[in-house]
Order: sequence, then C-alpha cells, then structure tokens
Amino acid sequence: MNVRAIVLAAGKGTRMKSGTAKVLHEVCGRPMLWYVLQALRAAGITEMIVVTNAELQGRIGEFGVAGVLQEEQLGTGHAVRTALDAMKPDETGRVLVACGDMPLVDAAIFSAVLSASDGRALALVTARVPLPSNFGRIVRRDDGVERIVEARDATAAELEIDEVNAGIYAFDETALREAVGHLRNDNAQKEFYLTDTVADLVRSGKRVIPVVTSDTVGVIGVNDRIELALARQELNRRLCAKHMLEGATIVDPQSTSLEPELKIGRDTVIYPNTSIARLSEIGERCAIGPNSRLSNARLGDEVTVRESSFFDSSAGDRTSIGPYARIRDDSRLAQDVRIGNFVEVKNSKLARGVKASHLTYLGDADIGEETNIGAGTITCNYDGKRKNKTVIGRDVMIGSNTSLIAPITIGDGALTGAGSVVTKDVPAGQRVAGNPAKPLPRK
Repeated sequence: MNVRAIVLAAGKGTRMKSGTAKVLHEVCGRPMLWYVLQALRAAGITEMIVVTNAELQGRIGEFGVAGVLQEEQLGTGHAVRTALDAMKPDETGRVLVACGDMPLVDAAIFSAVLSASDGRALALVTARVPLPSNFGRIVRRDDGVERIVEARDATAAELEIDEVNAGIYAFDETALREAVGHLRNDNAQKEFYLTDTVADLVRSGKRVIPVVTSDTVGVIGVNDRIELALARQELNRRLCAKHMLEGATIVDPQSTSLEPELKIGRDTVIYPNTSIARLSEIGERCAIGPNSRLSNARLGDEVTVRESSFFDSSAGDRTSIGPYARIRDDSRLAQDVRIGNFVEVKNSKLARGVKASHLTYLGDADIGEETNIGAGTITCNYDGKRKNKTVIGRDVMIGSNTSLIAPITIGDGALTGAGSVVTKDVPAGQRVAGNPAKPLPRK
C-alpha cells in the first residue's frame, strides 16, 4: 500500500495576529509544522506535500519536503485539490491528510487511522471534547460516520454532539479525487470544505470509519497564542518526562525548558530555571543550573554549569563553569577546566586543567595545559579592524589585571605580573611586568 501525505498549512492564522505564517510559530524551539512532519515520517510516510501560503512557500525547503502554493485560501477542500493537482495519480494508493498546526500529534495516531482505512474509502480521527466547542461535529450512522457538520453551520441539536472532527483523514486516493471534484461552496464561509467529502462518499454507498482517539490534547490544533502557550507547556512536560524516565533528574519540570533531539546522560541533575536547546548533548552525572541556559552545548561527564550560559561550545569531563560565566562561539574546553564567576570565553581553546576563576575575558585564544589566568585578565583581541589571536603556552601564570594585546604569544612556563600590559611576545620561562611589560631580572 503506497501512502502519501498532504499537510494543510496555508491558513492565514488571523487569530495569531502575527506577520509570521501560523505553522512557523515555534513550540519548544521547533516550528509547529516540523512536529507534524516528524510524526508522519515516524509513521513510515516518506512522500509528503505541504500546501503553503506565499510566506511558507519561500521557506518550505528548510523542512525537506515539497510544497505547493495555494494562491487563494478557499477552504480545506480547495487546498487538497491544489495538492492533488500537483501529485501524479496513483489508483491503488492512499492519501493521509493532516493539518500543519498540530504540534502534539504523534505517529501512533497516523498509524491507527491508516490501519483503519485499509480496504475502505475513508477513515478519520475523532475525539470527544467538552462543550461548547468550535470543532466540526461528527454525525454518525450506526458505527460509521454519516457526515461532518462545521460548527458555524450546525443546528442547535448538532451543537450538542461532543464527538468532533480532529482533522486527520486517510483516504483511498481514487475516492478522494472523485469526492473533491464534487465539492461545493454553498455554506456560511463560501469555502470548499474537505469535510463535505464524507457525505459525498456515504451517498455513493461507501463506508466512512471513525477512529476515536483518547489523546484529545494531541489532536487539538493551535489557533492563537494562548493555545500556542498551552501546546508548549504540554510538549515541555512530555520532554521532561521522557528524560526523567531515561535516568536524568529534573528538579522542577515546570521551570525547566527543553527541546526535542537532546541527549542527557544518566544521573545528570537539571536544577530549576534552566533551558537546554538546539541539539545539546550532556554527559552523565552532570549538574546543570540553576538559572542556566545551554544551546548547542556538548558536555562530557561530571560537568557543572551553575547560573551561566553556554552556547555553541564544548566542555570535557569534570569541567566546572560558573557562576555567572558565559561560554560561546565554538569555544572548546578540555577536561578539568575551571571557569569561575564573571568569566567570558569566546571562540577559544582551553587545554586540560586551565583555570580562569574571576572577572576575565578570553577571546580568540589558545591556552595550554595547567595555565592559570588571574582575575581581571583581558585578551585584547580586536584592533578596530579584525580579531587577533592570543596563544598562551602550558604552565603559564597570568597575573591579575593583565592585558594581552593580540596578536601575541606567551611561551610555556612564563609569568606576567599583576597589572601588566603585554604588547610583545613573551619567550618560554620569562617573567614580565609593567606597562608596557618588560622582562624582570632572573633570581
């Protein structure tokens, strides 16, 4: 059975009151559309086409799928027809139709409706929800669906039905193409409703199967920023639960923000008010937080990050960072590095055992093993035109309040006195001090 998917994502999303296409609004760091496509792939569907508006069409390549532009938004039925016109017909195939604003949907729902559709014209997902509701009502005939009535077109009696349409359909493709061709727009919105295909199929003697889901949260779409916040809260709860079940401790899930595709090792503890984002990988027995932000962070085992930010960088085993430190821009910290309070490290490489404990800026630097950087040290890496490199060897002692004017090299075992302004390279083993720094006499 060949299955293709059509994802409806061209809606204007007027209730979002935004200049951004609705399905591009993020939930836990990913656009809503991303989650729907991921769930479809997890259900085994590899061929997908997204019905887009003009803004989304310009970005659809980011998602690795094809897009077709719905130039006029004339309803869901018109959107599906637009997609079908762009697809080569498959008389034996099936088409799953989903909405792009359902970030909580999972692969199990797609798999269930596809299974139920086998040998039938249509199976669709329904859910029972508290009333009142703005969702289309499911009108049943025995154990099948007779028709779907949009809430704005429903009678008072139909509005009392609590079984609603979830907006996920699995069609026999030939039946879908025929039914879409029969759609009319004689309704309150003057739109072509995909839901009207149900009544059309029933009239032609075909049976429509409902698949009732108990996961009502998972199939509810996002239409405004209140629902967006609720979706984010629920997804974050799920992400925290996943990592806790895999062996991490999250002290306060409600104040912890996670994203998909993270790796968090066993016995790592995440303390409150911490966010971890963008494909971060955290080793075992780490302590992260409180009040910390990590993005694209790669941490070894037994790393501590306290009340600090760590972006696009890596740290080796047993490294300690913070409090109030900032690590960024492809900095690479080896094992046993100590970065203390109010230290910033930018685009630098720190070898094993380096210590910078207080009030320091290390930018565009390479620092050798066991070197100690005194409080108040600055690598003066910018000359007004370009960034320059500072190279510090191993076992170096950089005195407090030293300014290193890059480009500059400090040799192994060298020492700078407190308050030095170092403007020239320092040979291995030499001791310098002063402004400008000059060699000190050897004892």
